[in-house]
This record gives sequence, structure tokens and C-alpha cells, in this order.
Amino acid sequence: FPYTTLFRSPKSEYKKNMKKIAVHSLLLLIILGSGRLQAVAGPADKIRKNIECYFNDYLRGETPLYEKHQSFSLLKASAYRQLVWEAWKTANDELDEEKLIALDTLSASSKGKWHLPKELEPNAIMPYYWGSKGAEKPADGYPMYLYIHGSGPKQAEWKTGLNICSRFDDAPSVYFIPQIPNEGGYYRWWQKAKQYAWEKLFRQALVSGHVNPDKLFIFGISEGGYGSQRLASFYADYLAGAGPMAGGEPLKNAPAENCAHIAFSLRTGADDRGFYRNILTGYVKEEFERLQGLHPGLYKHHIELIPGKGHSIDYRPTTPWLKQYTRNPYPKYVYWEDFEMDGLHRKGFYNLFVKERPNDDINARTRYEMNITDNHITLNVDNVVYETVQKDPRWGIEMKFMKNYTPAAKGKVIIYLCDELVDLKKEITVTVNGKQAFQGKVKPDLKNMVNSCATFFDPQRIYPAAI
Repeated sequence: FPYTTLFRSPKSEYKKNMKKIAVHSLLLLIILGSGRLQAVAGPADKIRKNIECYFNDYLRGETPLYEKHQSFSLLKASAYRQLVWEAWKTANDELDEEKLIALDTLSASSKGKWHLPKELEPNAIMPYYWGSKGAEKPADGYPMYLYIHGSGPKQAEWKTGLNICSRFDDAPSVYFIPQIPNEGGYYRWWQKAKQYAWEKLFRQALVSGHVNPDKLFIFGISEGGYGSQRLASFYADYLAGAGPMAGGEPLKNAPAENCAHIAFSLRTGADDRGFYRNILTGYVKEEFERLQGLHPGLYKHHIELIPGKGHSIDYRPTTPWLKQYTRNPYPKYVYWEDFEMDGLHRKGFYNLFVKERPNDDINARTRYEMNITDNHITLNVDNVVYETVQKDPRWGIEMKFMKNYTPAAKGKVIIYLCDELVDLKKEITVTVNGKQAFQGKVKPDLKNMVNSCATFFDPQRIYPAAI
């Protein structure tokens, strides 16, 4: 539009030309403005779509690491963390799988079922109760309790679990109460098909919006006591606390060292001599007390041999003690004994991810001990070999052990980092087994957020940086 006509035109056309200028100017501003919005929103939308596609593949079992670099300033870390989590939630929503049923009040009618993968266990169907207790959801989400039952007839045990859990003083809360899929000989809560179920539970619960990610608890009775003790050590990085009852695992099956940052309750009758539960509970207590002495403030525990009680005890004190604790998702001291459970290893623990294990033997164990002081990270990686020093002569139960450590000679580890662990604006040094392995600044990269989200599926552990 020739603006000069404004000044050449007669007075009769002046107002008409002014209106044209106003309209065209407004259109120009709209066009420029929308172009600017597209310049900002367009790339973000594309990035999110790429991440969703990767998450879709990952959830279907295609698991290579995400390698697309996208650096950003630390000021944008919160926005990118939210973008990644929203992409993860969308991918989970779109995944063709059995979802948790809609959350309702915990009752006999609030039940669903999952079919577990047949390649992990044939004919395994896990019914479950999923429901809330208490009038209102807390602002940061419900605490979640996973309760696993004993080894009696599974239908009766499941019903009993619902009855007693409904009465425990831990509201407001949500409960997942499963029925064990099958019965029979050496059949346990920690075997691989059940591991699949627990990781699916964590994943779906954390994207549901109902659950506080720092208030997850596992507890159980008898066979559920054994199971929850093992699961507490294996999945400690997800947990605020664990509460096995009427159990007592040999420490080889559930290394206490892994429980540095959770509240651990174990209550067993002092006269519960079946499978040496009372003796083994005593050994667990001794070990937690030793570790607490070495690391004051860590290894919070309440381990009790209840006088005059056998296998039947009062179950009510456990969850009221647990509920006061909250997870620390960013500990600067991490002790992880990476052990196999039914032939499977965890991929990572807290902020550590294993790209290559130091030993090709599936049964081999590795100790990762990390300390962060200011911006210096010390990581010691050792092979662990157990020596049995006490064995039960009747059942052949290995009851007491010594551990031997030798430095690992190979392996690859990713150390994920965030502002809660180090000052990402400053230089970081990493020492591994006494030798400096890294010195310098690290740049935030979107691939670290994507990979840590896929590994841990935890909104608190979406890390912007890694070494």
C-alpha cells in the first residue's frame, strides 16, 4: 500500500486512506507476531514429537540410547524437564497395554488384573486391588503402598490383605494389593514376571498424577515379608521406605547397604523359629546398626524381635512408622551392590546407569560406591564375592557371610547430574578407583534427560547433565 498517497490524496479520501493504513498495519503486526510465535513454538513441538517417537519405540522394547544432541542453557532446564515428562506421559498413554484401573476408594470392587508376559511366566494373571484411603488427595499426591501377601491359599490371602490394609493408620494413601499369579514349589514375589509387574506399577503410578513420587512404600507379611525385604534392596532408589513382617532373609539375598536412604522396618516374633526367621532378623538388625554407625543419619531402621510372639504378630505398627518418611531422590552418597534377582540385573540405581557391567557372569556382583563433595565425585567400583561362614545343617540355608572386594578392571558407567548434586556452572572432577577420569565443565543436553527418563521413568530423576 503506497503510504505516500495519504499525502497526495484530496481531503475527501484522507479518512478512507487512514483506515486502510490502520487495517494493513494491524495485519502486518499479526503476520509478524505469528511468525515469531512459530519460530519459538515450532522447534519445541518438533523436539517433543521426536522424543515421543523415541519413547514409543522404547516402551515397545527397542532400547538403544537416545543420541540426538540438543544443548540448552541451565535456565531452560526446568522447561525441558517438563517437556520430556509430558512426552513420556503421552507415550505411556498411547502404549497398547493393560492400564491401572481408574482410582476409586479402596474396596472389594476396586479391582483389576494384569496378564504378565508369557515369556517370563506362562499363564500368569495378577489380580489386584487399587484404591485410595482418606477424604482428600494431598497437594503433592498420595503416598503409595504396595502390599504383598503370605504363602497361604492365594484367594484367602488376597482377601485378608484387603481387610487388614483397609484398617492400617496411614491415610491419606493409595494401595496396590496384588494376588500372586500362581502357587506351588519355589514360587516367589521377586521372580522375573513379578519384577515386570512392579516396574509397570511404578511407571504407571508415576504418570497417573495421583501419586507422590517421593512417598512409595513396599511391605508384606511372611512370604510377603521375604519378598518385600528383597524388593527393598533391589528397588531402594524408588522407595521412601519398606516394611517386611514375620520374615528375615539372609543378607546375601537383600544387601542392607543398598538401603542407605530409605526407612527400613522389620518386625519378627522372637519365637518365630521357622526357617530361622528370628535368627536371620537378628543378623539384619546387627548389620543395619553397623552401617548406621559408619554413616550417621543414613540407614534409618526399626528392627524388632517381638518378645513372646511366634509367626503371628501385630501388623498395625508398620505403616504408621513408615508414613513419616520421604524419599531423598538426590543422595550425594550412593552404595549399590548390583546383584541379580532371578537372572535379571537393574540397569541403574539413583543417578548411576551401567552401560557395560564389569563381569560377563550373570551371577557376578558389583559394588558401586559414590561420594559427592562439592564438585568432586569419587566412584569406587569393585567386584564382590561372598564367602559363607555359617550354614544351617538341616536345610542348607546360607545364613551368614563375609564379602571380599577387588577393584573392577573394566566397565562403563554414566553418572547423571543435576543442580541438586553438583554446581553445573562450575568445573567437575571425577575420580574412579583412585584415578582421575574426568575434569571439566559439563553442558546440559536433552539426550541426558530423555535417557534418564526412559531408564528410571521417575519425574524426579530427569537429569540435564551426565559424565
